[in-house]
Amino acid sequence: MITTTLHPGKDGVGVVRRTVLPGGLRVVTESMPTVRSVAVGMWVGIGSRDESPEHMGASHFLEHLLFKGTPTRDALEISAAIEGIGGEINAFTAKEYTCYYARVLDEDLRVAIDVLADVVTSSLITPEDVEAERGVILEEIAMHDDDPSDAVHEQFSAELYGDTPIGRPILGTVESINEVTRDRIAEYYRRYYLPTHTVVSVAGNIDHEQVVALVAAAYERAGALGGDASPVSPRLAGPEVESHSGVKVVHRPTEQANLVFGTTALVRTDERRFALGVLNAALGGGMSSRLFQEIREKRGLAYSTYSYTSAHADTGQFGIYVGCLPSKIDDVLKICREEVLRVVADGITEEEIFRGKGQMRGGLVLGLEDTGSRMSRIGKGELVFDELLSVDEVLGRIEAVTPEEISEVAGEVLSRPMSLAVIGPYEDKDFTWVLNG
Repeated sequence: MITTTLHPGKDGVGVVRRTVLPGGLRVVTESMPTVRSVAVGMWVGIGSRDESPEHMGASHFLEHLLFKGTPTRDALEISAAIEGIGGEINAFTAKEYTCYYARVLDEDLRVAIDVLADVVTSSLITPEDVEAERGVILEEIAMHDDDPSDAVHEQFSAELYGDTPIGRPILGTVESINEVTRDRIAEYYRRYYLPTHTVVSVAGNIDHEQVVALVAAAYERAGALGGDASPVSPRLAGPEVESHSGVKVVHRPTEQANLVFGTTALVRTDERRFALGVLNAALGGGMSSRLFQEIREKRGLAYSTYSYTSAHADTGQFGIYVGCLPSKIDDVLKICREEVLRVVADGITEEEIFRGKGQMRGGLVLGLEDTGSRMSRIGKGELVFDELLSVDEVLGRIEAVTPEEISEVAGEVLSRPMSLAVIGPYEDKDFTWVLNG
C-alpha cells in the first residue's frame, strides 16, 4: 500500500491524498472539514467507446444492472440503504468512463462505501434483471430521441466520427439493446470491472486513513482485493481519431429546428486547452458572448444558443448549438459561420479575453463549492490525467493565457473542416453551403 499527498491544502482544507491498495485499486480523497457531508464516487475507466459492436450499449446497460442486486442486497435494499439515511445514490456513463456515486452525511461514510463497493464488485446480472432493464433502457432511448435539443448532439457526433465507437451513442441503439445478450454483458463486466481499472474518490469531512480502511475492508469482503497488479494508466493519446466533414439532417415535424455546427478540437491533455476555454467563453459561453449577442440579443433569432468544447484522450469537439424557428435557420447558420471566420481572421478583443478568463475562473471556483463536484474533480483527474492540478494551478494556467495563444488555437481548431447536424421539418433542404466557409 502506497500513500502520497497530491496537494497539501491550506490549514487542513483541500488536502488531497492518494493511496494505491493491493491489486491496483486507487483511493483519492479531498478534505473539507467545514462541511457535514461526504461524496463517494467509484470510477471505472470503461465507457461506451470501449465496446465492440456486439457489446454496443453494454457500458450503460451495466449502469442499470448494478443497482438490481448482489448476493447480499436486492434492488430495494440497495436504494433503501442510502435513502434511509437521507442520502442519494446514482450513476452515469460517459464515452471513456462510468461513475457510481453517493452523497451522505459524514457519519454515514461507511454505509456509502459499503453499498457502492458491493454494487460495483458483486452484481448478480441475472437473466431476469437483464430483461427487465432492457425495457427500461429502450424507454430511456425513446425519451432521449423525443428531445431534439438533446438528440442533435448525438447526431453531430455520429456525423463527425462516423460509425466508430466514439461516434456511437452512449445508450446504444434500439437494435443493439434488443440484441445484446446477458452473457455478453456479464463477460464485459468481468473483463473490465477490476480494481486496476477503478478509482474510489471521496470528498468532504473525512479522514484519509479511515476512508482507505473502509474501502479496503469492503473490497476484501467481496474478494476483490489483493495481488500485485498495478493501476491501469490513463488512456493514452494516440493518433487523432479520424473525423469527417458533412451534413446530417434528421426530418421531424417539430416547431423548432435544432442544430449543432462544429468540428474536432484538442485532446484533453493539450496544454492549449486553457486558451481554447477562454476562446469558447468569448465566442458562445454566456450572455455576453458574441453568438448570444448576435443571434439572440441583436436579432432575436433564437432563445437558446451557446458554444461548447469537450475533450477525450485522442480527440475533442468544438460545437455551436442553436434552437430556432425553422424559417430562421439560414440566417442563424450564416451568423455562426461568419463569427467563426471572423475569430480565425481577427482573434478576439482584450475585453473579450478578460471576460472569458473571468468566466472560466468563476465557473471553476463556484463549481467546486460542494462535495460532489470536488469528488468528481479528483476522481476524474486521477482516472484520465497523468497529474492532478490544484485549483490554484488551474487558475494560474487560465490567467497565463495570451492573445497570441488564443489566435493560434482559433486558427488551428476553427479552420478544420466543419460538420453540421440538424433536426427539424426539412426534407430536401440543402445545407452544404455552410461547410464552404
